[in-house]
Amino acid sequence: MLFTGLCFVAVTALVKYLGGRIPAAQSAFLRYFLGMLLLLPMLGAVRRAQISPRMWGLFATRGALHSVGVMLWFYAMTQLPLAEVTAMNYISPVYVTIGAALFLGETLALRRVAAIVAALIGTLIILRPGFREISPGHIAMLIAAAVLGASYLLAKFTVDGTNPTVVVVMLSLWVTLGLAPFAAQVWITPTWTEIGILFAVACIATAGHYAMTLAFAAAPMTVTQPVTFLQLIWATALGALMFNEPVDIWVVSGGGLIISAVCFITWREAVLKRRAITPPDMATKV
Repeated sequence: MLFTGLCFVAVTALVKYLGGRIPAAQSAFLRYFLGMLLLLPMLGAVRRAQISPRMWGLFATRGALHSVGVMLWFYAMTQLPLAEVTAMNYISPVYVTIGAALFLGETLALRRVAAIVAALIGTLIILRPGFREISPGHIAMLIAAAVLGASYLLAKFTVDGTNPTVVVVMLSLWVTLGLAPFAAQVWITPTWTEIGILFAVACIATAGHYAMTLAFAAAPMTVTQPVTFLQLIWATALGALMFNEPVDIWVVSGGGLIISAVCFITWREAVLKRRAITPPDMATKV
């Protein structure tokens, strides 16, 4: 899980280093298009799978949502400090918990409601509306977290209907297709260096997801989830060292409150011996 966190912080740093010369839609498209090369060995499992029309619909819908979320995330990354994007990413599992109650009939006990309220307060601490300007990057990140949360709610249905390998490949395929028209509208010929950076993003993100899978196989989420808080520390340090971003105590405090709430929700689900519906914050990374 430590390695997973380092991978996703590295992904965020590489996207920020890439800068804003290439539009967000094109950067996101190239990341998924190049990432498809890493999934070629899995295509055999997809061909052997029997996918119903309903599942095709779920895959397509999830791909459309994820495409929007990824574009917004890439845009926010070019507008906000590294630590701020990392901290605001933590709110996505809270959106998933709310969505599960609204659309899946999950019960929200008083303790979980209190945890959600705490997470939302943490978000307000980061944004500090009225004390500073809320930038388009902040708005993009808030929407991205909500949209990606909806994507992972749909993942619950897709995982139940087929094997995880098919789910991973189909998400990458549909997101690549979904981003293609947007990328074509704003296409700028990338340099080989930029292509190399985006391919590195795809490789490191894949390695992070694989390591996360190994962590979940080795230990319960109540053990692995608290480790995700270290990402905020690493992102803060990396932002200060590489991008000269000042350490913002409000961002660190708000992020800490959000991740504490997410850990509490995860712990409650484990205590109740129910299948967790709130994915880890890393699952929302691109």
